[in-house]
Amino acid sequence: MKLTMNGIQAREQWAEAGISLPSYDMAAVRERTLAEPRWVHFGIGNIFRIFIGGIADKLLEEGRMDTGIICAEAYDFEIVDKIYKPHDCLCLGMTLHKDGAVDQRVIGSLAEALKASPACADWARLQAVFRAPTLQMVSFTITEKGYALRDAEGRLTPRTLREMEEGPELGAGARSDAKPVGTIALVTSLLCERFTAGGFPLALVSMDNCSENGRQLREAVLTMAKAWQERGLVAEEFLDWVSDESKVAFPWTMIDKITPRPGERALEMLKAEGVEDMDILVTEKKTFIAPFVNAEGPQYLVVEDSFPNGRPPLELAGVYMTDRETVNMSERMKVTVCLNPLHTALCTFGCLLGYEMFADLMADPELSKLAELVGPVEGMDVVPDPGILSPAAFLDEVLTERFPNVYLGDTTQRIATDISQMTGIRFGETIKSYVAKYGSAEKLVGIPLAIAGWIRYLLGVDDELRAMELAPDPMIPELQAHLAGVVVGKPESLKDQLHWILSNEYLFRSNLYEAGIGEKIEAMVREMLGGAGAVRKTLRHYLNPRA
Repeated sequence: MKLTMNGIQAREQWAEAGISLPSYDMAAVRERTLAEPRWVHFGIGNIFRIFIGGIADKLLEEGRMDTGIICAEAYDFEIVDKIYKPHDCLCLGMTLHKDGAVDQRVIGSLAEALKASPACADWARLQAVFRAPTLQMVSFTITEKGYALRDAEGRLTPRTLREMEEGPELGAGARSDAKPVGTIALVTSLLCERFTAGGFPLALVSMDNCSENGRQLREAVLTMAKAWQERGLVAEEFLDWVSDESKVAFPWTMIDKITPRPGERALEMLKAEGVEDMDILVTEKKTFIAPFVNAEGPQYLVVEDSFPNGRPPLELAGVYMTDRETVNMSERMKVTVCLNPLHTALCTFGCLLGYEMFADLMADPELSKLAELVGPVEGMDVVPDPGILSPAAFLDEVLTERFPNVYLGDTTQRIATDISQMTGIRFGETIKSYVAKYGSAEKLVGIPLAIAGWIRYLLGVDDELRAMELAPDPMIPELQAHLAGVVVGKPESLKDQLHWILSNEYLFRSNLYEAGIGEKIEAMVREMLGGAGAVRKTLRHYLNPRA
């Protein structure tokens, strides 16, 4: 059995393997999508295919939508060439439950895959899609770094400055590897196309784990548009149009579904069922991807209902459609208290202590205590309650059902990817809330310990003093430069190297010394530098203070 439009015609074989197929006419859906595009998505990796693609697939299956999603990739073109095209944009979704059960379905809602670059032939097609009056929404899963126009010190990056000088043409005709272009510049250029074609309304919907993601996306787009307008590269009317949220809306969202890298266990299962050509690919840009996606069952998507050109009936596929305040509280509940801080707190210690699989961390006596301290104790003291979701029930599901799911196969390395851009987001709000509530965050222990663990992780040496590979993270070189001179095994080597990091309000949304925990974090890091076993010893010191 092959995952292609032709291969799934042998429906009986797929049914015997326990893999469900779409009952809707995929060819007709694709034809309508090409003629009347309504939904474009940027960042077409694993979570998009099984979660967002799965939402559209459900609506198509129930006859509540009649067009699919146009998939645009601006970062890693190998995904298009080696995953989407060979499999006719089909995806095999595998839901892995805690009891070992697996649900399998071919997702058919992804209508076409385009390389989003002026250097590629697909660019003309993408421009035409953005000119279409029928287009209602453009969604994004491009990770936090996709929205960043500035470095850790708040300066515009060289790439951003170049894109601001080039304007909406963005070096059209250049080699694909000659002028990398960021998603924000690309989308702003495509918005110029839409404005010129008639200024039809549109919603740009970030679905990334960023605090106030809609605001971040809007600010990034407006920053680029304003720079072009100031240079005379676009009309002032364009800036007015993209600034008017009744014309171009940027709904806020909260998204949650743990989607690890494709796993060997899932691959072997598919091979045993007779599904061919499912091999896992690691691209040159270190994207881990396969024709299948394995993920957990629980999933949450909360979306601000602001769509000036209409939208699909997302609420009929389990999406919570609500107002901005409720979205913001849901996002803060999840990203700053109930899930992401626990991921961040545990994964770096997991790497330092030699754990490969994340689920194993929940059986570690110290790390399970750290999770309890960061979430139920410290986080829940200041957790926002969105009303539509119970923070206590959500956190309980995370700790008892989701994190311990050994069948999910999630790794500490996967969770540590881009962690330096997430640490401030995931702990900063709780730190600020403690300062607002108590006048200082000095009573915190778990969160400072997690931040100290992240800093110790950046040194690239595990708790047994072995060299340790760090997960991909574009901020590592800059951060390691500030840690120069800090040596594992020599606590005295730590002098004032942490001051730039811990006082950096761009990283943490506040100065951690002024918040009352900067010196505490320094002390924790110094303890972890004590030699072999010092990380474990430090965890025990702070988590078992009477032991």
